[in-house]
Amino acid sequence: MKKTIPALIFTATAMIFILSSCSKSDSPVVVTSVEKTDSAVVNFSPTSAFTFFSFKNGAVVANSDSASTKWDFGLRLTTFILNSNTYGSGNAGAILQNSIYSAVTAAPSAGYAYDTTASKLAIKDGSWYDYNPTTHAFSPKAGQTFIFRTADSYYVKMELLAVSYEPFVGPTPVRLIYRFRYTYQANGTTSF
Repeated sequence: MKKTIPALIFTATAMIFILSSCSKSDSPVVVTSVEKTDSAVVNFSPTSAFTFFSFKNGAVVANSDSASTKWDFGLRLTTFILNSNTYGSGNAGAILQNSIYSAVTAAPSAGYAYDTTASKLAIKDGSWYDYNPTTHAFSPKAGQTFIFRTADSYYVKMELLAVSYEPFVGPTPVRLIYRFRYTYQANGTTSF
């Protein structure tokens, strides 16, 4: 019996030491959402090519991939298109919600709009910005948050921060620079 008690104490001490030496960094890290501030340069002319953007990759997508599901939304001047129905093979949809970005904590389960024709877009031109004819500035409306279902059915909230002209020579701008922040839900849930 005397030999058993020290053996039990030794075993218990060893177990405590082993368990306490494990750190949280030993377990795999699960990324649930990606928060990012980004920008995209888009064409000013309403007849030029769209600029395509992927939330998953956080990057502009080549125009050669326009028929794929590699992009979520496209922009040209002030026109948004989505990768679904009229413009793509994806499952993208959008809701423009009158909410402050930080107040949006979950994506709705229904109510997403799609581009049904070239003239009936999910995000109506003029619905998200104010235009100043004196300064020719496009200003995103305050208190509006875009909620996207991506081409591959993940969820994103996005806020436009600014729209400015890329420096240009001559009377007409060539490109606009859109600055935006977004939260991409990488685990497939609707929570942000």
